[in-house]
Amino acid sequence: MIKVYNKYPLLKHNTFGIEAVAERFVEFSSTEALVGFLKEGFIGNSLVIGGGSNLLFAGDFAGTVFHSRIMGIEVLDETGNDVLVRAGSGVNWDEFVGYCVEQGWHGLENLSLIPGEVGASAVQNVGAYGVEAGDLIVKVDAIKIDGASPCAFTNADCGFAYRHSIFKGAGKDKYIITHVTFRLKKDAAFKLSYGNLKEKVEELGGATLANVRKAVCEIRRAKLPDPAEIGSAGSFFMNPVVPAVVAAKLKEEYPTMPQYPLPDGDVKLSAGWMIEQCGWKERPAEHVGVYKHQALVVINRGGATGAEVIAFAKDVVASVKERFGVGLNMEVNVIG
Repeated sequence: MIKVYNKYPLLKHNTFGIEAVAERFVEFSSTEALVGFLKEGFIGNSLVIGGGSNLLFAGDFAGTVFHSRIMGIEVLDETGNDVLVRAGSGVNWDEFVGYCVEQGWHGLENLSLIPGEVGASAVQNVGAYGVEAGDLIVKVDAIKIDGASPCAFTNADCGFAYRHSIFKGAGKDKYIITHVTFRLKKDAAFKLSYGNLKEKVEELGGATLANVRKAVCEIRRAKLPDPAEIGSAGSFFMNPVVPAVVAAKLKEEYPTMPQYPLPDGDVKLSAGWMIEQCGWKERPAEHVGVYKHQALVVINRGGATGAEVIAFAKDVVASVKERFGVGLNMEVNVIG
């Protein structure tokens, strides 16, 4: 089934709570319906969205917005310790993670409570607590908008990097994801070294899939706002990665600065910590600010426009650059 709407309001399709209107909004519930629509002759700008949890509309969208309602979770293969699981791009991400945990499949538990849908997990390469979706994705099925042709992307084809994939780069708005396949494990070691996750899991009685998921959910709820109550896009900025020599100099000047060494020798820094050190938690604004429990999260205090959020973000970036000499990049996708 396919549904087409004209002059469609996008307020309920972005967790930032920004007022915007799409010239045309297309919702599809099967690959066949999507292909049929595209073959009729699609012309114009396109935007593919999931749950809208990583979008910031700077204005109305003069084009067609596509939203998947393809559902379903199926096991494609079980071999030894491996389970290949395919999910429709419209499946709620956290519900998918919860389902996998209930089945006893390891891998996604650290990614609990991340907002959005399965298709967006491959676009954004969502990550948390030392795990990224790209670590587990083996295949992405998509339809090329120009020509309505089916495409299959291997993990290598996807070009996964920190909060990045081909679908955010060279393939941005050229493909519509229909399904994502993950390789999960029936038994695997838990990844608990990031932040206070290990401590929280121990408080809950030790490392089990259910306890790790519960711990992650509790930590996230304590640190991040509920989009139903406070408009936000989750983490607004990416944690910057710098050479080890730069990190060492910063550590000398700021001994309490959190730093996370990476396998390639570079070091990941905490954007939230630097933003907080610049005093942004104590800088009230009429419509925009940072969240009181996590400075990495920019919030809509009510009635904010996309332009106001962008201006605020630029001020934050400038202050961090001035104090620490480190540049910040936005994790959210700015539209318009």
